[in-house]
Amino acid sequence: MNLTVFGATGGIGQEIVQQALAAGHRVTAVVRDPARLTVAGPGLEVFRADLRDPEAVRPAVAGRDAVLSGLGARSRKDAGVATRLTRTVLGAMEAEGVRRLLVVSAGPVGPEPAGDGLLDRTARRLVSAVLKDVYADLRAMEAEVARSATDWTVVRPPRLQDKPLTGTYRTVIGGFPPHGRFIARADVAHAMLALTDDPAAVKQGVGVAY
Repeated sequence: MNLTVFGATGGIGQEIVQQALAAGHRVTAVVRDPARLTVAGPGLEVFRADLRDPEAVRPAVAGRDAVLSGLGARSRKDAGVATRLTRTVLGAMEAEGVRRLLVVSAGPVGPEPAGDGLLDRTARRLVSAVLKDVYADLRAMEAEVARSATDWTVVRPPRLQDKPLTGTYRTVIGGFPPHGRFIARADVAHAMLALTDDPAAVKQGVGVAY
């Protein structure tokens, strides 16, 4: 496939780029600072862009099979960035008629798993309270994506870890894996690539966790 990756210098974004290239896909990595992208290889195009302008981004998405986004706040002070930058991506995609979009959100933004016990529910609510502004941003981003003309999928992981790819995790379309507390960024990237051509995931939130 011919893919475009936004947030390509972030933890999940770099994993998407690396794994996609290893799988033989052509990848356009959209970055603000090319020096921060540590991935290289045949099939990679690095596209430098200011994500405040949809017109500037249009060439990066034109003719692509899918767009994958790891855009999001790096800390609580960055709350609002996910909605703002994703709006730019949506504008460029809709202008170019590109349909398939996968974005990263967070587990607590979606529905609570039916099988979770008191400990998991309490931990989820505490984290939601601490990261209230970040999750409000992600909810707003999800709403923008859901209103768009794209064939979207929102991927919702729990707490992220910097660990090697396992390829062994659980996904729940329209929900979240019970007792799912952690997942590596590498496995989130793996799940996003696997979901890219999964018709059951279109216009759905997908929980992913160990």
